[in-house]
Amino acid sequence: MNDSAFQQLKSEVHDFVNGPLRELSEKIEETGQCGKDVWEELRSHGFLNLTAPESLGGKGISFSQYLEIIELFSQSHGSIRVIVHVSNGIWRPFMPIVNEEQRERFLKPLVKGDLIATFTLTEPNSGSGADIKTTVRREGNDFLINGEKWMISFGDVADYFLLFAREEGTIGYDGTLAIMIPRDTPGLKIDLMPPTMGQTGTGHAHLFLENARVPKDNLLGQPGQGLIAALSGFLDPSRISVAMTCVGLAQRALDLAVERANERVTFGKPLSKRQLIQSYIAEMATDIEAARLLCLNAGRLQDQEALVPAQASMAKFYSVEMLRRVTDKALRIFGGIGYFKGSEIERIYRDGRLQWFEEGTAETQKVVIAKHYLTKG
Repeated sequence: MNDSAFQQLKSEVHDFVNGPLRELSEKIEETGQCGKDVWEELRSHGFLNLTAPESLGGKGISFSQYLEIIELFSQSHGSIRVIVHVSNGIWRPFMPIVNEEQRERFLKPLVKGDLIATFTLTEPNSGSGADIKTTVRREGNDFLINGEKWMISFGDVADYFLLFAREEGTIGYDGTLAIMIPRDTPGLKIDLMPPTMGQTGTGHAHLFLENARVPKDNLLGQPGQGLIAALSGFLDPSRISVAMTCVGLAQRALDLAVERANERVTFGKPLSKRQLIQSYIAEMATDIEAARLLCLNAGRLQDQEALVPAQASMAKFYSVEMLRRVTDKALRIFGGIGYFKGSEIERIYRDGRLQWFEEGTAETQKVVIAKHYLTKG
């Protein structure tokens, strides 16, 4: 997308976030629901197919451009941001492994928004990687799947689960596969999990699969390609997107803190005139800008196909820690009133805690970064 068209898109998103989405965010908090009507609202404005190639029906914006868009959506509501994030990223694992028939049956409808699919990797008793325990075995023209998945975002509304499992008897990456599981699959039980601390309305699901029967034509690619598609196609861009989510949340927290500092008067003087508050604002703004530049640099490298996993992990690691520092200071500036439900800064404080876990903890990012440097040369 050329710069003129992108600036127009960015302006539209800015107005949408600071207009209709402010009211919608309050509704989600009040009702605890973020259903298909929210997906449809975002789809109708063309915000769910921004990154997919034009050949699939997407708008084909660059990853760097997308990061600027997700920063804006992150300033609305956590669940709205997750919808935009998932929709604009989940097509990536499909690209290297689907055949032409699956491209038409799954991928194009997914990009168009006719289907909702959710990434289904995490298990209760495994790490989100090569130790997955959910198994698949062949029976005639079907696969039988056994295992559990949990913390599956939007499991309450998904039409399909893009599920990662392994052939019985395999270990590590060998035998891992990606398979599309319809919501009404026999042998699949879907339980909704308790509400989370933040991101109200993101209906997380716990899946139980007991000889769940799925047609073999729903296998994407070949056995052995599952985790490669999941991790190399999706994980690094997603980590950068989550990092930029932290930047957007922190920017909103800073904006609200500045407003509060200018409005609140104590002992005859606005908070903004106090040196301690000025120090907080300066630290917050500098921290945000450093994280933003780290994310944008990683996005540029992703566009150039020159990104290494350590750079995505650096962006995620630094940005999460930055968000913690910024939201802590913002809440201090607000004082006690910011701790009450209904306060936007209270919601941002809660929503920001999910990013500690999304796409790997800080400790996971440190392992990736350290491994890169310790094995160089």
